[in-house]
Amino acid sequence: MNCLLRPVGRAHRARLEELTRATGRFREEEVATAVELLEESLAGDTDYRFVGAFDESGGERLVGYACWGPTPGTAGTHDLYWIVVDEGRQGAGIGTQLLVEIEHGLRANGQRLVVVETSSRGDYAPTRAFYEKRGFTRAATIPAYYAPGDDLVIYTKDLTAKDQADGKLARAPS
Repeated sequence: MNCLLRPVGRAHRARLEELTRATGRFREEEVATAVELLEESLAGDTDYRFVGAFDESGGERLVGYACWGPTPGTAGTHDLYWIVVDEGRQGAGIGTQLLVEIEHGLRANGQRLVVVETSSRGDYAPTRAFYEKRGFTRAATIPAYYAPGDDLVIYTKDLTAKDQADGKLARAPS
């Protein structure tokens, strides 16, 4: 299922908050952070960027979003903070569409590395599988980072690798 991708605007603030909260995976302070980052992004006060996936019927209904930004103190590294998709639409390719859009834009601007941080909790297993299936490598684990028994899992993806094109392995010439 393809969605229309475009920037998230002020009119989508409440829906972004609703989507983030509805996952059931984020603490209230994390939901508040997502909203705060959107507001800062819209005001031009931060380097964080948001792209939204909107209902393919051309409507204004936000069905998913991604947030990313440059990692301070690095050359060409970006942190991918969130990919959130409406629970009823998960597994339909929206998250992949958002990720491909981000990777394409970063590559086009000569950026080299994407870093994702996620949880080791069991309810995050589909999230970890999502990144692994799309070419991310598990780079590190920090035990008990979020809480006892909840490790930080860090994934990276090299955008300069010759064998990758927008999250898919390139075919060898025949």
